[in-house]
Amino acid sequence: MKLTDFNFELPDSLLAQHPTPIRDESRLMVLDRSNGKIEHHTFKDVINYFDEDDVFVLNNTKVFPARLYGNKEKTGARIEVFLLRELNTDQRLWDVLVDPARKIRIGNKLYFGEDESLVAEVIDNTTSRGRTLRFLFDGTYSEFRVKLNELGQTPLPKYINRAIEEQDKERYQTIYAKHEGAVAAPTAGLHFSKHLLKRLQIKGINLAELTLHIGLGTFNPVEVEDLSKHKMDSEELIIEDEAVDLVNTALKSKKRICAVGTTVMRGLESSVSSIKTLKPHDGWTHKFLFPPHKFSIANCMITNFHTSKSTLLMTVSAFADHDMIMNAYNVAKKEKYRFSSYGDAMLIL
Repeated sequence: MKLTDFNFELPDSLLAQHPTPIRDESRLMVLDRSNGKIEHHTFKDVINYFDEDDVFVLNNTKVFPARLYGNKEKTGARIEVFLLRELNTDQRLWDVLVDPARKIRIGNKLYFGEDESLVAEVIDNTTSRGRTLRFLFDGTYSEFRVKLNELGQTPLPKYINRAIEEQDKERYQTIYAKHEGAVAAPTAGLHFSKHLLKRLQIKGINLAELTLHIGLGTFNPVEVEDLSKHKMDSEELIIEDEAVDLVNTALKSKKRICAVGTTVMRGLESSVSSIKTLKPHDGWTHKFLFPPHKFSIANCMITNFHTSKSTLLMTVSAFADHDMIMNAYNVAKKEKYRFSSYGDAMLIL
């Protein structure tokens, strides 16, 4: 398939600018892959599609305040720095994106905070991800991380064209987030409330967790028409024995295994054994799922409505039939479903 197969028109009015007031009361479209049937519900109704010993697989990564604003030495030009990946804790090296990129050269210094207590020096500008910065900070590493959190902002997507609000710190984070390291939220998980998770557990549904730290790989645009030529940026992936046991038991029993989000689906498909079971993982993945792909682990998934030409849309189209997904998206637009990070959800059975 080609990049243009995933192009569609979306009115700006359908890009969600705020989360729903209550997490589990966003809308839910249910798509049955066996017949293309579509149903419309509220997200908390998702429990009705699952039974005892089914498994939900969650991504427990935690978003950190990755967006900083600094000033360039001498000119004072305002520069946005988006932290992508920590390269070296001792030297305080980070891969970052800078905007405007054309103004930044090797050797430039950037100053952050009103008191300019945090300084960074550009030491490389040839990486595929943008720039490499070395932060210059007099203090311990833990004090340095406190300073980053103090100066950083919640990294809402750029299409959310409003000021960051206090609620974003909580709402752009899943309630089960544990391990800090993501620069974007695993948005399918944003719909789960504590109450809904408790109801799932009471019903006997198991919750398995993996950690995939979302970085540039997930949201980097595809710029080649031939999808096989697109290279995903690597992201850290950890799948521990407890999750492996829950998933493989469900596989053996032919229960439902629901990947909550495209990052979970990528994580599961990145660690498949020769006998098509899940195996532990502690490393990195650059797995790119696009049609055609035969899935080995999850047999259903929860996902948001994604934007045109995104790798997220390609992953969903690989799991379901491409034409079926595009039809569902046309229905979603007609029914005024809300798209992207703070938008509504889809359950694909």
